[in-house]
This record gives sequence, C-alpha cells and structure tokens, in this order.
Amino acid sequence: MPKKFSDTEKEYIVKRLKEEAMSCLAIYGVRKTTVDELVKRVNIPKGTFYLFYESKELLLFDAIRELHDEFEAQLQKEMRCYSNGITIEGLTDLLFKAYKQVNNTGLMLIMTNGELEYLMRKLPEKAVKEHLVQDDINIEQLFSFLLQGDKSMGDREIETFSGALRAVFMTMMYKREIGEQIYDDVIRVMLKGIVMQIMEEKSSLENGE
Repeated sequence: MPKKFSDTEKEYIVKRLKEEAMSCLAIYGVRKTTVDELVKRVNIPKGTFYLFYESKELLLFDAIRELHDEFEAQLQKEMRCYSNGITIEGLTDLLFKAYKQVNNTGLMLIMTNGELEYLMRKLPEKAVKEHLVQDDINIEQLFSFLLQGDKSMGDREIETFSGALRAVFMTMMYKREIGEQIYDDVIRVMLKGIVMQIMEEKSSLENGE
C-alpha cells in the first residue's frame, strides 16, 4: 500500500522536488537530470516520486512554470507602482528587467543549449496548453492595468501580444547566433517594439477607434 501523506507533507515534498529540480537543471540540464538524483536529494523513495509526478519532465516543467509565475507576479507588483500611468520607456524597462532575471537561473543554460526545446517535446500536449492559457491570463492582467480596467481589447489581441512576448523570451535559445555582445540591445529593441504597439492599441481604444 502506498504511504499516505498529510497535506502539509505533500506540500513540503512538492516544494523540495521543485527546488532540487531547478538545482539539477542548472548543473545537469534536462537530459542528465534523473529521477534517482532527485529522490536522493529530497530523501524520498523512488516510488514516492511517482505519486506526485508521472515523469521527471513534468516536474522540471512544473518548476520552470512556477519560476515563470514568480517573475510575472513581480512584474505586476512593480507595475502597480505606476498607478498614474506608465511610459513606453518605463514599461520596456520593467519587461527588460524581467527577462534579465532569467540569466540568474538555470533556465539560461537549458535555453542556450537547446534542452528547453527537448523538454517541450517530451511534455503531454495538455500540460503545454494549460501553460499557454495561464500565460495569456497573466498578460490579460497586465493589459487590464494598462487599460485601467477597460475590457475593450479582444482575446485575439491579447493572445497575439502574449505570443509576441513569449517569442522574445524564446530567442534566448539563439543568443550565440544573434551575438552575445549585442544580445541585450536586440532584446530591448524587440521589447520596445511590442510595448509601442501595446500603447498604440491602448490609445486607439481610449479614442474609440
């Protein structure tokens, strides 16, 4: 019979698995991170691991998604400081800061060596779709702030801008090809272009165009 865990124990085990998953990503990457290594670090039996995750890939993705959500929450928190409105440069600075934070995590390693793409291929389609839906919700909250609660922007526009921001993020996989010395400048140019279009859409909605 599988051991039954209390809710507190479950939360603790999942938390520890995610922490060690990020550590292993930074050291080993996706392919070389093993369930054996993870359970050894968390000090649980291998069978217990599969009570929480069907595969190491789902755990790694869950850990990455949680980190992503933390960045989103921090971005929204900082944006609330601009209750009287935010400029193009101001929003570009906030988004650029969020992208730069990735450099201090294990994400940069797996993005530049192609292992993020490998991980995505290993995931169930449902998991990827759920992430994209949540990402769109986060972007919608960002737009809600920019539009001061005006809901005029349609789902298609939200999905498009959300996809554009993801596309900039995914260019980290091609940092070497773009050129490491100019990479930050390139990211900032792309972000500013997206922000300018967001602000243009905001202005059009305010003017009823």
